[in-house]
Amino acid sequence: MTSVSSDAPAREAGTFLLGDDLRVHRLGYGTMQLTGPGVWGDPADPEEAVRVLRRAVELGVTFIDTADAYGPFTADLLLRKALHPYPDDLVIATKAGFARTGPGEWVPIGRPAYLRQQVELSLRNLGVERIDLLQLHRIDPTVPIAEQVGELAALQREGKIRQIGLSEVNTADLEVAGKTATIVSVQNRYNLADRAAEDVLTYAEERGMGFVPWFPLATGALAGSGGPLDRIADELSASPSQLAIAWLLKRSPNMLPIPGTSSVAHLENNLAAARLTLTDKQFDALSAAV
Repeated sequence: MTSVSSDAPAREAGTFLLGDDLRVHRLGYGTMQLTGPGVWGDPADPEEAVRVLRRAVELGVTFIDTADAYGPFTADLLLRKALHPYPDDLVIATKAGFARTGPGEWVPIGRPAYLRQQVELSLRNLGVERIDLLQLHRIDPTVPIAEQVGELAALQREGKIRQIGLSEVNTADLEVAGKTATIVSVQNRYNLADRAAEDVLTYAEERGMGFVPWFPLATGALAGSGGPLDRIADELSASPSQLAIAWLLKRSPNMLPIPGTSSVAHLENNLAAARLTLTDKQFDALSAAV
């Protein structure tokens, strides 16, 4: 498999500018797996979680994605323990808009007062005066989009949010939200085996938004013995997960993958994907496999 040395492979993924002031290395890290089962409570090994976060930064990660709902707040508190005071070039993107009522339970709440409360709690738990990127975790269907995004825009004017993004939306949602605030990123499920958000990716590309694919390592049957991932992984002496990340990075210059893990070894393996160079033939073979 492609190995990682003591330097910073994430830097080799290139950079992307979120809005007009947040430049990040395109291969980041997502914190959701730094919690207990059902994204609830503490991880089995909190000290390993701290090591993962510190190692991610050592390896060149400048974009970390988290959310108040992860734990809830477990991931944020681990981030603060591991990295505060934060490096100057580190961009922390968090999310608000879900209430957690138990393990595996997620309830969208977009009432302005609730969003404001959660942003204030995130500021406190992360130990920052301003959130770099606040993404609406889900649109609450019972509250007009303009009211939800409008509250984030108000917090932005107050200096508590730097940039605004949306998560798991369609292009119509983006159009409506864009009338209330400048949207710099969109975070939708997207991977080699699931490209249902292709039109949202195109929308983001056309408007200079970052596209943050969640569940980026899902490969399904493609990774099976003799399948396209298996075959090309052998050609490149890489793992299927590295290949899945390399495909995302080549797919679009706006792509910001955030593979998550609770293991330093898996983190190092994932970030080494930034060093993979897929030929056009390999990329096309993977793209056509689904």
